[in-house]
Amino acid sequence: MIKVSLISLGCAKNLVDSEIMVGHLHQAGMVVIPEAEKADVVIVNTCSFIDSSKEESIGHILEVHQNRGMTKRRKEQKLIVAGCMAQRFSKDLSSSLNDEVDAFIGLDQVTKVAPIIEALYAKERAAAHVPENFVTGRSTYIPDYNTPRFRLTPKHFAYVKIAEGCNHPCTFCIIPQIRGRHRSRTVESVVAEARQLVKEGVKELNLISQDTTFFGMDTWEQRPNPRTPVDSSRGTALTTLLRQLNAIEGDFWIRLLYTHPAHWSDELIQTIAECPKVARYIDIPLQHISDAMLGAMQRETSGDYIRDLIRRIRAGIPGIAVRTTFIVGFPGETEADVDELCAFITEAKFERLGVFRYSQEEGTRGAKMENQVPAKTKEARWHRVMKLQREIAAAVSKSHVGQTLKVLVEEAGVARGDADAPDIDGRIYVPRELPVGEFAEVTITGFQDYDLLALPKGERPAEFKVAKQAQ
Repeated sequence: MIKVSLISLGCAKNLVDSEIMVGHLHQAGMVVIPEAEKADVVIVNTCSFIDSSKEESIGHILEVHQNRGMTKRRKEQKLIVAGCMAQRFSKDLSSSLNDEVDAFIGLDQVTKVAPIIEALYAKERAAAHVPENFVTGRSTYIPDYNTPRFRLTPKHFAYVKIAEGCNHPCTFCIIPQIRGRHRSRTVESVVAEARQLVKEGVKELNLISQDTTFFGMDTWEQRPNPRTPVDSSRGTALTTLLRQLNAIEGDFWIRLLYTHPAHWSDELIQTIAECPKVARYIDIPLQHISDAMLGAMQRETSGDYIRDLIRRIRAGIPGIAVRTTFIVGFPGETEADVDELCAFITEAKFERLGVFRYSQEEGTRGAKMENQVPAKTKEARWHRVMKLQREIAAAVSKSHVGQTLKVLVEEAGVARGDADAPDIDGRIYVPRELPVGEFAEVTITGFQDYDLLALPKGERPAEFKVAKQAQ
């Protein structure tokens, strides 16, 4: 029986690909184990979004290869590289890592991982099993509700990939060239998957794709009149999906991640407000506020549009927590652009905010632009924005003291509120006795930077020692 160990790197979308591979390995009768040193095959599912993620991926690949000579078993161990980096650099990697790697798997080959492994053991060339679309770098695959899959997340939450690919022309991003054009699943497919997950005890459904708000729009051209608005009562759209997910029986959250600002609408705002199971949280990467930068990035939005959208979202969805990301150091960015960005952040007071230093990615239009910003300047701007956000985050955290919140207990002594997505946002430290994987009502008693301290509702502070203090 073949034993396989899988190392999954990168974002939640990549993690779903890993879960699909594991599901197909189990279906083929292979055993998946966590210890690479005991495996017959090690798969590294790579990320290739920015330079640091590529370096991390290469580091893991070389580490696995170097460790293969330690025992007789490991000398015979097979190494497979999958994921975005394999898709993006298929030709380059197959030559530069020919001695280290036994096979490369593109994004469309995640369901073929078992026969590729079997072919390796049959001493067949893996290249014979690589379809042409992997060589060209364009992905077309999208999973369905009945795709074999083994979840790698804790039992109480799951990622649901509702679409794949991206149609946006952002000049800093390589993703459309790797994952292909946007392609949505059907509403029926997503709802069927969600219903099964809830039946299994999942308390949080995290909807993901490269552009969640574009869900269904790629199918509109099939309509007799594509310009006819598609609302929650008919057609394939995110509002339709949210309302049907909200109708599923059970106590669970629905969380929206990766929403593009260009596709928000008043109907979407109203839908979220009217669906109590949709978390009062949105992830909406804005990237900048300066019109000059938004134009250079080809973000299809303007500063005024963004300001108005944030106002409408806050007015239409009381209690909403807004997470966003910005990029500093994009080619041509001036101090005036950064001043405008800081002024906007001060005004908007985002509950959750991340900042990226611009990465000059090979193959993007941004990489070829003039006026590249020096690394030292990027670093200084990053520190300036993050310092500002730390002050805002402290004020946001302080405002929660005394409030009663519904939280999902993540692990012993640690929980998340509906304003906190898995892995990327803050924590709420609670008594270790609260059951893991269940909802609880707590009262916020204090805060430490981005994290909150809480007691079960009705419990006195003197009776409680926070997990963070005990660690």
